[in-house]
Amino acid sequence: MATKRELEGQLAVVAGFENPRASLEQYPTPPELAAHVIHLADLHGDIENRTVVDLGAGTGMFSLGAALRGPERVIALELDGPPLRTAVENRKRVGTTTPVHWLQADATQPPLRLDEPVTVVMNPPFGAQNGQAGADRAFLKTAAEIAAVSYSVHNDGSQEFIEAFAADNGGEVTHGFAAEFEVHKQFDHHTEGRREIETEVYRIEWNQ
Repeated sequence: MATKRELEGQLAVVAGFENPRASLEQYPTPPELAAHVIHLADLHGDIENRTVVDLGAGTGMFSLGAALRGPERVIALELDGPPLRTAVENRKRVGTTTPVHWLQADATQPPLRLDEPVTVVMNPPFGAQNGQAGADRAFLKTAAEIAAVSYSVHNDGSQEFIEAFAADNGGEVTHGFAAEFEVHKQFDHHTEGRREIETEVYRIEWNQ
């Protein structure tokens, strides 16, 4: 099995958004963060021989990271067509042979019917844009409905919300940790070339 550092190197070739949309908070997940999350999921036995679903897959960073760790298959849901096409090209760059099903669909209303245990990985919108507060709640609702376990990235200060949501929806937070998320200037409202924002990653077990 590749080390976390080796996985990070494999994911470094994943291209980001060509024309990112601020309304969808399209920020590429840093390869080091994706490698950390996928490595943790693998150590917990949540990847190998499982079905992994990436909600809001973007250009495929989490999907392809999971695909490199031996799941049965990966299902990647992304609403926006251009990033999904980039994700398909990124798969060629990464070179995984794991079956990856790319679906252009709303991750909050997934067209899925899955009977097997599912691991969800996701970097949902943080809800930072006007009118988008709580945007990650709908993604968590999907995870609660389809997943046995989920890994998700959220804005700093989300612990109380995440724990309460999990408790109200038959879930339990088993792990949580802080992680830096590097954001490069890509929208007009950005004033710096790049900056680190504080995020939190949570592992939640859901009662199906």
